[in-house]
Amino acid sequence: MKRIVTAIVLILAVFALIFLGQLWMITLFAAIVAELAAYEYLRLAAVGAEAHGAKLRIPAWWMALGTALAFIVTLPNFPVEAQLPVLSALTLALFVWNGFRAPLIQVLPDTAQGLFGLIWIAYPLTLVPLLWKQEDGPALVLFLMVCVWTGDIAALYIGRAFGKHKLAPRLSPGKTWEGSIASIVGSMLAAGLVIYIADALTARGNTILHISEPLWQSLLIAAILNIAAQLGDLLESAVKRGAGVKDSGTMLPGHGGILDRIDALLLAAPILWLILLIKDHFNLGRF
Repeated sequence: MKRIVTAIVLILAVFALIFLGQLWMITLFAAIVAELAAYEYLRLAAVGAEAHGAKLRIPAWWMALGTALAFIVTLPNFPVEAQLPVLSALTLALFVWNGFRAPLIQVLPDTAQGLFGLIWIAYPLTLVPLLWKQEDGPALVLFLMVCVWTGDIAALYIGRAFGKHKLAPRLSPGKTWEGSIASIVGSMLAAGLVIYIADALTARGNTILHISEPLWQSLLIAAILNIAAQLGDLLESAVKRGAGVKDSGTMLPGHGGILDRIDALLLAAPILWLILLIKDHFNLGRF
């Protein structure tokens, strides 16, 4: 019951932000989620280091500051190109911090783990407000979320009911090929439903969900996003298994931690951004 209630609350909050929120609200919400996920990441990394007889030396203040700056430079007053210099400066700052404070054998791994945390968590979530402020941005973000959520639900229930062949037992013993295929199909069906609703609303003069690309492109993108989401889920499982924990945290009743809920999004969002860049470069039309 806790799982269902938590899921409903989160879905309603996201839908309200997508269609009723403003850019600063979506940026702030994504930044808060990123900060909480980054905190969980630090705990996972620390547990993993301790399991190998080491001590992680990534300051919490550095991770919090780096995550915040990743979002600040996406605001309208900053060019998108500012992200890379800021990321480089943050990495060098951590490098200097570890160089003078950590045992020399830990300087490189601790700095690398800090950089990975920003690339894995902060950067992908900064793309959510950047996607939202694109032309037809609310439809883009909704499409992304629906593909991720529906695929996850389909994999869970179809996999439990019919799954027999393990997908990646070393990373996640519960996932099966049957669930994975059902996940792709589920995302494509959900994408088709979004397109149908968008067309119906547009025909009545409501462009809140306007989508102009051909149906086949939307279905193909849905399948690609689903595969990316599944990989994101499996990769987070690899991190957790390396640290010897089942869940990334306990912040979400019935769901585990923040990272457990957004792991699929962390890979799907950059893939969607890359797809849009490719479409623009080859003049394949807008979303």
